[in-house]
Order: sequence, then C-alpha cells, then structure tokens
Amino acid sequence: MMPPSKATSDVFHAIADNNRRLLLGFLAHEARPVGACVEALGITYAAVSQHLSVLYAVGLVEREAHGRQRLYRARFEPLQEVHDWTGMYQTYWQDRLKGLGKYLNRSEDRE
Repeated sequence: MMPPSKATSDVFHAIADNNRRLLLGFLAHEARPVGACVEALGITYAAVSQHLSVLYAVGLVEREAHGRQRLYRARFEPLQEVHDWTGMYQTYWQDRLKGLGKYLNRSEDRE
C-alpha cells in the first residue's frame, strides 16, 4: 500500500469537499454505520467509503468495530488547524464590518 499523498493527509483538503463536510455533520452527535451515511447523503456506498477514508486519514473521524459492522464518529480536534488559520483573518473581517456599520449609519443620517 502506498503512503497517502500530502493532499490526502491534509485537513484542508478533507473539508474542501461538500460531501465530506456533510458527513462530518451527520456523524457529529453519534456513531453511525456506512449504510446510514449512504442513506443520509444519497450517494453510493463506494463514494461514502472513499470520503470516510479521507476523513479517517486526517483524524476527522474515528471508527470502531461492532461485529462485522464499522461505526464512524466525527472528531473535531483536527479542525483546530483550520480554526487557527482562519483566525488570522478575524481582524480583517472585523474592520470590514465596522466600515459597513459606519457606512450604514451615514446612509441613515442622510435619509
């Protein structure tokens, strides 16, 4: 088996796909089998398995065996990296929102 590429072991890559984000949301509150994920997302079993593999590779899901069934549950600790990165832009957005507020106040004053 080949080692995962940098892209497949990257949290940013993992959450870039909408289906993987939907899976994380679906698995957020309880462990569920692959079949339940297939039903919830409305995509093929193979597609769900592939998405779960990507999420598992970066630690965003954990799995446990219950007999022949595998249950998956979301883990959010790896998202700290994303949170930290996006946090660098918080000042930018705060400044933009302050500017918008000032503009709206001026517009109200003119009316």
